[in-house]
Amino acid sequence: MINLIWLGFIVIGIVVALVTGNIQAVTDAAFEYADVAVELSIGLVGVMALWLGLMKIAEESGMVKALGNALRPVMKYLFPEVPQDHPAMGAMVMNIAANIFGLGNAATPLGIKAMKELQELNDEKDTATNSMCTFLAINTSSVTLIASSVVAYRAAAGSANPAEIIGPTIIATVASTIAAIVAVKLLQKLPAFNKNKEKSTL
Repeated sequence: MINLIWLGFIVIGIVVALVTGNIQAVTDAAFEYADVAVELSIGLVGVMALWLGLMKIAEESGMVKALGNALRPVMKYLFPEVPQDHPAMGAMVMNIAANIFGLGNAATPLGIKAMKELQELNDEKDTATNSMCTFLAINTSSVTLIASSVVAYRAAAGSANPAEIIGPTIIATVASTIAAIVAVKLLQKLPAFNKNKEKSTL
């Protein structure tokens, strides 16, 4: 779907350029920003290597695991349907901890594993459970302490202080995560979304 959207943007841009007589400007911009894209990508290599290295140290030193252990009491409240000793709980804890530290590469396989484990607990395989929806909402909004990728992009683009977004990022992601949790918990109580309630009325 996203490919069709981008194709639509390109086609509309070319058509508008033809109609308005600005096709040369579009051609010049395409070549100019192709150069910019290459320069930005090369500039990101060093910065990304630095941040990913720091995040890997945090992972290997046990900081991610320690944060995961600290999250367990909260996870028990957020996912009451999941047994505390089930592999799904461990995978979810580690996924959220990795996201908090900005370890996106490590978080992705953990998130996939968590969903597979949650599916094992699902009685209706074609319907997402409350735990699945809650996990997806938290994963999408994800509290982030260090947005390493964004810091790297800003540094590569020549920002004077690329790390200044860390504070606002923490505030924004905390707010978005709270909003996501509140929304999913409220929607779970509605009859249209509560399959357990529907079952009890049959």
